[in-house]
Amino acid sequence: MLCAVAALPGGIAAAAGPGTYAFAPDDLQVTGTTGTAGAPRLTPGRTYRSSLPRDGRLHYRLDLDTTTTAYVPVTAVPPAHATVTATDGIKVSVRDPHGSPCSFASARFGAGLSPRPVTALGRREAGGGTQCQGAGTYDVLVERVETGRPAEPGPGERWDLEIKPVSEPRPARPGPTTAPRTWDSASPEPPSGAPRPRPGGAGFATARTLGQGAWRTELRPGETLFYKVPLEWGRRLNAVAELDASTNGHGYVGGALNLSLYNPVRGFVDDAALGYTGTRKSAALAPLPPVEYTNRYAVPSAQNAMRFAGDYYLALHLSERMTGIFGQGPFGVTLRVRTDGQAHDGPAYAGRPAPADVFTVTAQDRAAVAAAGTPGDGGDGSGGTAMKALAAGGIGTGTALLLALGVWTVAARRAPRPPQTRASAQKPTA
Repeated sequence: MLCAVAALPGGIAAAAGPGTYAFAPDDLQVTGTTGTAGAPRLTPGRTYRSSLPRDGRLHYRLDLDTTTTAYVPVTAVPPAHATVTATDGIKVSVRDPHGSPCSFASARFGAGLSPRPVTALGRREAGGGTQCQGAGTYDVLVERVETGRPAEPGPGERWDLEIKPVSEPRPARPGPTTAPRTWDSASPEPPSGAPRPRPGGAGFATARTLGQGAWRTELRPGETLFYKVPLEWGRRLNAVAELDASTNGHGYVGGALNLSLYNPVRGFVDDAALGYTGTRKSAALAPLPPVEYTNRYAVPSAQNAMRFAGDYYLALHLSERMTGIFGQGPFGVTLRVRTDGQAHDGPAYAGRPAPADVFTVTAQDRAAVAAAGTPGDGGDGSGGTAMKALAAGGIGTGTALLLALGVWTVAARRAPRPPQTRASAQKPTA
């Protein structure tokens, strides 16, 4: 089968509605093949859109050298109201030119029994062992996993796919090859105070930037919202999601609200879900370590995933099953985000990652956090002392924002920053 590649129209607007996913506006359409022959080539740094039939086993390919680590996140997007079980999902595997497996990963819909975007990460780690170390063409296999119910006749509904391969060069200088042995694993106290309104995006590409604080949004059953939190080397993140009480209905929904965390290459880090009886309830991510390059040598998967600086993504999903018991909503959700830890320089890479800025927290990231309303000294999410002072002086909102961003940009330039590769570029403002 020949593969077609073409530019797609612009992405769907953020929070366009339940079951809607915002694909990247520069996605390229690719058609996976049923065998390795003629499989479309994926280039790190580009974003692709494809689709997976119900009985699908689709192949794509990567051309790799001997020193570059490659990550291939695949996000599967089933149509709204599709019937799914807790164990349905996708599986992604990478194989070397000789057919030896490099990695396997899967993603499932879980107890919410609700169709939502799920992401599985395939990878080839350079220098990680005896297999999958050579240069050549690697096979990326994406499979649909449906279990727990008999197969239906016919082709069934297709699931859309978003594929965003990333490459990571080796460090310029050898460093430690053991994971950090100690870190504070106590559950941090979530930020208190009144939450600030902050609608989410409908996909990774449209994720809204957050800093530390309490944030407020609304979800309808079946809807998924995405946020991103920039993290420097040495910084760590904790998040808690709270679902408001309902004034309608009585009953129980398992996995009613799901909170998931993904790293800068969209690799799964951790998630938390809550069962709902109509009373206010919260779900918290497990304590996570600070971002360190050497976390990649850890065995626990959550610690292993905290291996890069860059944007970490939070996804909130409200189960479609809420409608049948508690109504169509919308339902209020508060997201409390805490970031702490001492920022420091990270490793200098021997080459250029693709995309160039994927492992970097840029001045634009910091400005976006400030514009979102970085908490002040009291942790109330009111925009910080600089914005408070400007507001108290009677300066207009637009002028105050421009001046405040200037203050934060200067402060950001003076703060410790991870080293940039020679060819690194800055991100567009969120």
